[in-house]
Amino acid sequence: MMRVHLRLPLGTMLQRVPMSALLVDKAMATAIPTVAMGGGYRSRRILHGGGGDSPSKWRKPEAGRLKLNFDGSSRNATQSASIGGVYRDHKGEFVLGYAERIGAATSSVAELAALRRGLELALENGWSGVWVEGDDLSAVEAARGSHRRPRLGRAEEDLRLWKEIAELLPLLGDGMAVSHVRRGGNRVADGFAKLGHSVPRPRVWRGVPPAEVLKYIQRDAGRK
Repeated sequence: MMRVHLRLPLGTMLQRVPMSALLVDKAMATAIPTVAMGGGYRSRRILHGGGGDSPSKWRKPEAGRLKLNFDGSSRNATQSASIGGVYRDHKGEFVLGYAERIGAATSSVAELAALRRGLELALENGWSGVWVEGDDLSAVEAARGSHRRPRLGRAEEDLRLWKEIAELLPLLGDGMAVSHVRRGGNRVADGFAKLGHSVPRPRVWRGVPPAEVLKYIQRDAGRK
């Protein structure tokens, strides 16, 4: 399958408007529902910084919203890296998953690349108002569309990916929600990221997940 990269130079981008995509707290699943607006969502400004009080279990999105969980994997000895992610609906049903190798890269680059690919797939499929979640705080900050620059000392590749993510976010509308989750709540995305080490080419699964992640999907959906 040919991979489509959405690489739009800053000069050709529409003027960016402030994003209402902010971190949701661990009560997201029971928070006041967002209100449908012309097929999209009016997002709530619920702040949460992540870290020690982040949830350790995966939470279903509300009806009508898809949720993206993403993850990156980098092997310490060789820095061979891969990425993966998964989209699921309000019932916890599998919608789409992706995995691929990205060559030698640090773990932070892998996390950002996994996020970028997940956002690209949302655009390719015409999805907006998605809920984005990961277990890496820096990548979650990038998903927020923060106007702050990444920490000083970041590698050039991290800065490039951060910039590309910032360019994609306005194209996904104002209904995004973003949250941090502990690793225990990100097992499906982790499974896809690990699969990325072994796939010969970029893969996208639709409708039916690979067997390697099925048990984690069933657990998150409350079927195991």
